[in-house]
Amino acid sequence: MNKLITILASCCIATSVWASEAKLETVKVGLDVPTVERGVGVMMDSCHSCHSMKYIKYRDLVTFGIDKQKVDAWRGDQPLDATLLAQMSDSDAMAAYGKAPPDLSLMAKARDGGASYVYSYLLGYYVKPDGMPGNHLYPETKMPDILGMSGATDAAQRTEIQSKARDIVSFLAWAADPEEQERHRLGYYVLAYLFVLTFLLYLVKNQIWARLK
Repeated sequence: MNKLITILASCCIATSVWASEAKLETVKVGLDVPTVERGVGVMMDSCHSCHSMKYIKYRDLVTFGIDKQKVDAWRGDQPLDATLLAQMSDSDAMAAYGKAPPDLSLMAKARDGGASYVYSYLLGYYVKPDGMPGNHLYPETKMPDILGMSGATDAAQRTEIQSKARDIVSFLAWAADPEEQERHRLGYYVLAYLFVLTFLLYLVKNQIWARLK
């Protein structure tokens, strides 16, 4: 009985530790071309071997303003209209991880917490007492520590990793809604048009009522 109580207490303590360590770190994404371009670069180097982005085409990157030579280097012999499919097949991923890695096209919007969740997840890796990597935010993860956060030994390394994580998350935030900025710009034009139209209708209304008086 005492042993059972000890085990339960240990579980509660571990759970409370995870809860305290798994708080989301707020990140402010950058949707400018240089930031997104850096994010694509890190994504292609560190994530593209396992993860796909089936809703994003290489042409979308060029249209957004990313250097075409870089896009050509990433796509290789694939056409511009090809999507960013993972280099690893689903069967190889199943053999390696027990499940196929998720598509990342909508990941920044699919999780509670959005971009901050993905950012906190990437930075949540640590080394467990048995020497294996773990993740505070998602302990069941099978994904390796691609940015090396668990092995960071000084502040400079951690700062560099945080910068890479922000760039990746910024790219994923853009990929989840590539038309967001254009939609916002169009919204300003629509509001300005409605304001002018309302003002003109107000003037017409005054002229009509002036005649009736």
